[in-house]
Amino acid sequence: MFTGLIEEVGQVTAISPTGEGLSLVIDAPTIGAECAAGDSVAVNGICLTVEQTNGSLLRFYVGAESVQRTTVNNWRRGTVVNLERALAAGQRMGGHFVQGHVDCVSKLIRRTPSAETIYFTFSLPALWQPFVVEKGSIAIDGISLTVTSVTEEDLSVAIIPYTLEHTNLGRLSAGAQVNIEVDILAKYVYNMLHQMPQARARTITEEFLAEHGFY
Repeated sequence: MFTGLIEEVGQVTAISPTGEGLSLVIDAPTIGAECAAGDSVAVNGICLTVEQTNGSLLRFYVGAESVQRTTVNNWRRGTVVNLERALAAGQRMGGHFVQGHVDCVSKLIRRTPSAETIYFTFSLPALWQPFVVEKGSIAIDGISLTVTSVTEEDLSVAIIPYTLEHTNLGRLSAGAQVNIEVDILAKYVYNMLHQMPQARARTITEEFLAEHGFY
């Protein structure tokens, strides 16, 4: 489990095919020395297990499922990635619950500056639109962000200077691909509503949600 609060921006030093997956080595000068084999690290929002450490270098295996569902195929030597170690018991819970299980790949449509804030607008596949709401949480490349607006085709988030400086977002330009993980709580609510007999029998309305305690 992660929070979406990035600890470090690392860099890919090696990536190569192995079996159906990929072997990945990342230079993580800040957290690398504190990691051990078996630790979980979110790399651009993908939960990976450390296989081996060597100083600041971390080696991972990326399985076929992650290769198919994420942006990892676009990574090359020198690619900059967001890193976060798994949440430890007793830590403050900033951000939101992030699993490191990427749901889909999205594209940056545009960057819109507004004073010190930059609004990033990303494409939103129709399958995942029901799980994204204005003022709700979303993980983009592993970063916990608040949705400022959402349509049937896209979503926008407001990026403050600190986030721009301490993540890889400042390096993104229009057309860049990112990993998206929607809020796990939204998935559970959606699933429960569609499993209930009443939900299957009639259209879900605001009155139905209120009746069952969701307002």
